[in-house]
Amino acid sequence: MDDGTPGERTIMLVHGMWSGPHVWENFRAYFEASGYRVVTPTLRHHDVAPGAPVNPALATTSLAHYADDLEAGIRALGVRPFVVGHSMGGLLVQMLAARGLARGAALLASAHCAPVFALDPMVAWFFRRAFLTPFWRRTQLPTYDTMRWGALNGLDEEEARRLYATLIPESGRCLAEMAFWYLDRRRAAHVDASKVTCPLLFLTGSEDRLTPASIAWSTADYYGGKARIEFLRGRAHWLPSEPGWEEIAARVERFFRTETPRFQMETGAAEAAPEHFLPIPA
Repeated sequence: MDDGTPGERTIMLVHGMWSGPHVWENFRAYFEASGYRVVTPTLRHHDVAPGAPVNPALATTSLAHYADDLEAGIRALGVRPFVVGHSMGGLLVQMLAARGLARGAALLASAHCAPVFALDPMVAWFFRRAFLTPFWRRTQLPTYDTMRWGALNGLDEEEARRLYATLIPESGRCLAEMAFWYLDRRRAAHVDASKVTCPLLFLTGSEDRLTPASIAWSTADYYGGKARIEFLRGRAHWLPSEPGWEEIAARVERFFRTETPRFQMETGAAEAAPEHFLPIPA
């Protein structure tokens, strides 16, 4: 790959609900082999072994807490990286993009942002047990059967069970902020599309039941010409680990290498970066 500024060779991979940086093992290896510096942060209170007690504060941790931590991590890097997010991580990446902290963003099976309405019966069924409890002040982790149906249906049985065994509970408050954003006075899940100056690539599987195509389409449409969306036939929700992940990684790399610079030249997006964000010289 051609040499460029540090930001052009740096990628941040943001994991989603219930998981951790380990879900990016394949992508990390791929991008490092392609000459990128790869950063895989751990979301707040997610540094716990599966099955071990989680920090009680996780139950009421907000999307805003996650986004603030990620912003601090980017500022510590000293460069605006490319950013990839999976599932809830995709929403966090949209939030970072609106803060001017992403050079380009790829969103894999991304959760929607506010003010996009995401009413879908499959999603309601997936979270049905949580929704019958005061989930907004508890941690939540769907059963294996629910995850197998809605999120791990792109993996074979052995791999699905192996991956599920690595998962930990997630913040109920984050689920409430995403699912019922119109009730959240703090507007944690809200993203102002007008503040996004980088290009967005939405990739979503045709068999994804947790963030189905209808949600992906509505979210990408919210950003207008800044976003493009591509549907992956036969793929489901856990795109970083499903068979054929190499094709997805290659598509993301091509988007960052060729399409993002073209977008920047055509729109002046590079110049639109916040003035207070000054990259550290190489």
